[in-house]
Amino acid sequence: MVYTKLFEPGKIGSLELKNRIVMPAMGCSLAESTGEAGARMIKYYADRARGGAGLIITEITRVDDETGVGTPNQLSVTNTHMVAQLHRLVEAVHAYNTKIFVQLHHPGNQTPSRLIGGKQPVSASDVTCNVIGEQPRPLTTEEVEAMVKKFVTGAVIAQKAGLDGVEIHAAHGYLVSQFLSPHTNKRTDKYGGSFEGRMRFITEIIMGIRAYCGPKFPISVRMNGSDYLADGIDEEDGIKQAVYLEKLGIDCINVSCGTYDSGATIIEPSYFAEGWKKHLGANIRKAVSIPVIAVDAIKHPTVAEQMLEEGNCDFVGIARGFLADQDWGLKAKCGNEKVLRKCLGCMECFRILNDGLPLGCTVNPVLGREFEWGDEKLVRNGNGRKVAVVGGGPAGMEAALTLAKRGFKVSLFEKSDKLGGTANLAALPPNKSLLAELVDTMSAQIEEAGVEVLLNTPGTLENLTAFGAEAVFLATGGKPICPNLPGIERAVTAEDVLAGRAEVKGKNVVVVGGGVTGLETAETLAPNYKVTVVEMLDKVGGNLYPSIVMHLAQEIMKAGGTIEKGKALVEVQDGQVCVKDTKTEELAAVPADTVILAMGVRSQRPEFEALSKAFGDRLVLVGDADRTGQIYDALHTAHDRAFVFEAR
Repeated sequence: MVYTKLFEPGKIGSLELKNRIVMPAMGCSLAESTGEAGARMIKYYADRARGGAGLIITEITRVDDETGVGTPNQLSVTNTHMVAQLHRLVEAVHAYNTKIFVQLHHPGNQTPSRLIGGKQPVSASDVTCNVIGEQPRPLTTEEVEAMVKKFVTGAVIAQKAGLDGVEIHAAHGYLVSQFLSPHTNKRTDKYGGSFEGRMRFITEIIMGIRAYCGPKFPISVRMNGSDYLADGIDEEDGIKQAVYLEKLGIDCINVSCGTYDSGATIIEPSYFAEGWKKHLGANIRKAVSIPVIAVDAIKHPTVAEQMLEEGNCDFVGIARGFLADQDWGLKAKCGNEKVLRKCLGCMECFRILNDGLPLGCTVNPVLGREFEWGDEKLVRNGNGRKVAVVGGGPAGMEAALTLAKRGFKVSLFEKSDKLGGTANLAALPPNKSLLAELVDTMSAQIEEAGVEVLLNTPGTLENLTAFGAEAVFLATGGKPICPNLPGIERAVTAEDVLAGRAEVKGKNVVVVGGGVTGLETAETLAPNYKVTVVEMLDKVGGNLYPSIVMHLAQEIMKAGGTIEKGKALVEVQDGQVCVKDTKTEELAAVPADTVILAMGVRSQRPEFEALSKAFGDRLVLVGDADRTGQIYDALHTAHDRAFVFEAR
């Protein structure tokens, strides 16, 4: 498809942009411990510039080292020592005719004290963010005036380093937003009370930047179209604020929504539809004459093009799309969408950041590691030597793709008639269709890379020997755990239920295991059965991001299902299961016409001894065949082991 609107040149103020694709600010924690833009961050942004972004807005960039730290290893514009490395970042991005803004940020009450040296968080008022759970202290009038100067200093440093403009982060419930929103601004001084009082903080920041950086230095404001809080900024307030900001002389408005307290509305999990909040940008665009950027959980270029065609915005924000595939824009421009990896909305990127680690992605094993693991670092010494990959799930396909890039002649042996492995089953529950697209995308990628795919062909020693393999990557996945308990033969596995190989009988269904597979299987069945999830731990969802766990639990319970935590399966009986409370050891019966096991998987390694004897250290285990985990783990181990593999 040809995307006419998406690749039409545009302007923000006097700044010319090559297309309408904006990569908005996302925390990446790739800066140096000093706050400087080091080689890893520069490579990360340069790859997205090469990948087709017309404008890149850096991650939340702190303007205050005392109370303004938002993430570990956060980019900083607090002093002139940052200029040199920022300039190198600018040069790397400008090489691809991509423009770059710095986003000026202070988290306010949405940062924990542990990130700011044990100090009490600050805010407009003493309103606590429920997610952080630490009561902030209100900034004094004098401190607010000093904070204005810090934002202005950040803009001056950015301009000195050659950045094309700045963006003031006034959305998502951070400090500037805390002054704008009646939910958090209870002040009685000049920075509170009336609409004008709540707008005074950002007004002084904008006027200060204009005074020091001049009238032609672009200023964007990222603002909330709605807080999605009962006493916060609503859609009418958002429009009013946008009109006011335009009169102050800013050059662009970047429309988003939500705060930490309204959770998933900021960073949408998979159950939010693409374009769900397009009305926010559209209504603001009708009220102002300056360009509007809008983010909207966009995965597909077709949706981005439609956003522009409908007049919902002037520029489209593609955020996690560029995390999942650094070449999002380039592949769209070339009409090569079939090999464009789409964001799954799995929230793994934010789970990783919340653990204090650099950015990572389920479908992109290179994200956050571009400097060390990018394709430029591949040792292309395959020289046509034959390597076999056994198993066509995500791990096997990723290993095959990486080996093919290195120049090996790769054949992929898959015993079934379709690639994808258990990912095909994982794509069946509600809101998981993007996982099916991942299978299709990876299939197209390995075809493009020249990998020979042998369906209905098991990776037996006989077949591998006939192929003449010098090495074998074993990606045969895992098999469901079936505990040795009385009556267990009456149970079926979640895998068999999703595949249609096992019948769900009766009305009462017990799903044993509250991990991702158990919850998603329960969600799938809940509308038609009375479902009970039994989990032996005190929480469900495993390492799933909290907003996804909450959604799954709500969907199950909304349909009349129940979730029993701290209960271990003891016995499967006729028409019921016996469970034991893990604390009191009290036994209880739960009605069950069908018992479904979702207790995880264990590694599956067919003919391992024979293959190990034949290939020795040239037999490489990847994915669940090596160590069971999520798709994130499978793709990362497969990529990394194929990346460093040394064939003799």
